[in-house]
Parts: sequence; structure tokens; C-alpha cells
Amino acid sequence: MPANIGRRKFVEVVSEFSIGIALIAEIILFSQFSQYFFTAENLLNISLQASITAIIAAGMTFVILTAGIDLSVGSLVAFAGIIATTVIKINVPVYLSLSLGILAGLLFGVFSGFIAGIFVTKFKITPFIVTLALMTIWRGASFVYTEGRPVWELPEAFSYLGGGRIIGVPVPTVIMMIVFITSHIVLTKTRFGRYVYAVGGNLEAARLAGIKTNKILISVYIISGVLSALAGILLASRINSGQPNAGLMYELDVIAAVVVGGTSLFGGRGTIIGTFLGAMLIAVLRNGLNLLNVGSYVQQVIVGLVILLAVLLDQIRKK
Repeated sequence: MPANIGRRKFVEVVSEFSIGIALIAEIILFSQFSQYFFTAENLLNISLQASITAIIAAGMTFVILTAGIDLSVGSLVAFAGIIATTVIKINVPVYLSLSLGILAGLLFGVFSGFIAGIFVTKFKITPFIVTLALMTIWRGASFVYTEGRPVWELPEAFSYLGGGRIIGVPVPTVIMMIVFITSHIVLTKTRFGRYVYAVGGNLEAARLAGIKTNKILISVYIISGVLSALAGILLASRINSGQPNAGLMYELDVIAAVVVGGTSLFGGRGTIIGTFLGAMLIAVLRNGLNLLNVGSYVQQVIVGLVILLAVLLDQIRKK
């Protein structure tokens, strides 16, 4: 019996820290193959590359913890960016237009998340179907609204959000860290966070325990919508335009980061720290493969295998 308990604890420890161990191993490996990898500038570049999908992944973590899914995040990135850049172009003082544009983009994220939450809770439609429909709607709306053309000629001050630096650190990286620290506190230190885990663990039991499950579910989709919209604004700032095709296939990278980070697709188990490590692991993998001149198609195969392995490990951990 003591041997079995010791073995079980060992497996739990390995499972908890496996993503961190894999990330460190990945960094060491790429450092050996490329002299340009382990440099301060490249590491900052990795954090910048990871920031957009990582911010979205933070919101997706809340949704998946409740055993849901949000496939609309990539399209929401595009449409929120277009709304923000359109408002920014209105003829008012630049800092007022920037504030209004950012607010408009974030409010659209709230609206999208609220719509998804209502359809999931009130009409009992599967999250996969609801968010798949929203993904199609927002992507189509992006092209209809812009007639397939990007929103150009934005004030130079707007580009600071996506391209500026604070004490040498890219602004999107700083925002990403604030998002993850805040999300970690919410999930681990608040009643709302405990309710999110409870709803994902057993929806009916949570309801019978007095938790307002519909309110929790709507809230997590709103969180996902707001963070996706924030990522869309940052991306629009980074490329200094609102693009109707922005965020294509982002939902796959985001879900991959969450799953690789150890959050169960069945809900009720996972951490925001794991999501952060998962996002960084995928970003490091892509960056290292680029430095080694590995083709983009081969990269897709490798990332797919990593996701498959992560889901397999999740199944083993459950058993």
C-alpha cells in the first residue's frame, strides 16, 4: 500500500510539472541547434508572438473549465479589430478616438460572449454549435462590413499598443502578463473561480448546491469574448490596420495551448498557469522550427502531434 501511494504521488507530481519540464527541455534543445535562439531579443520576440494567442487562451481556459468550447475567438479577433479601427478613424481628437475605439472593440467582445452564453444556457444548444455559428457570422460580417478591404490610415499613436515597449518589454507581453496574473487570482482566490471549477466538475451538482450555473456560464463566455476582442485590438495595432481575415485558425492554436497546458476538455480540471506554459511551449516550438528553417506545413504536422500527445496524456492522467 505505501508503495502504491508513493507511486501515485509521483505520477501526480510529474503530471503537474510535465508541461514546465517539456518547455525547459524544448528551450535547451533549440539552444543547442541555433545560436540565435537563446538571446534576449529572440526570447522577447517569442513572448510577443505568443501574446495574442495566449491572451485568447486565458479566456478559453475559463470556458473549457466549464466543459464548454468557444470556436468564435478567431473571427471575433477580426471583427473586434475592425470595429475598433473604424471608430478610431472618426474625426475627433486622437486620444479620444483611441479610447472610444478600444472601448467599442471590448464592448463587442462582451456582446458576443453574452450572445453565446444565452444560447448555451437558455436555449440549451451545445457550445460547439453555438460558437461555430458565431464564428461563421463574425467572419462573414467582417468581410461584408469592410467589403473585403482592410481599414487603413490609422493614427500613429494606435501602433504603440502592438509595437511599443515598456522598459524594453513589448507592450502586448506586458498586457499578457497582467491578463494571466489577474486570471490566476480570479480562478484561485475568488468565489467565482471556485464556482467555475464546480460547474465544470458537475453541472447538476453545482446547481443543486445553490450555484447560479447559468450566470457562471454566461460570465465565462463574456470573459472569453472580452479577451478575444482585446487580442484583436492588439493585433490590429501591431499590423496598424483592421483586417477582415485576421485571426484565421487562431481557435486551433488557442485550444491547443489550453489542452497542452493540462486543462481537461471534460471540464473541472486545469490551471491558468498551465495554459500560459502551454502557449509558451507552442510559441517556442514554432520559433525554434522557424530558426531551423522547417517548412510551415511540417510545423503544422508537429504541432498537431504535440496536441494529440497532450490529449493522450490527459486521458492517462484521468485513469
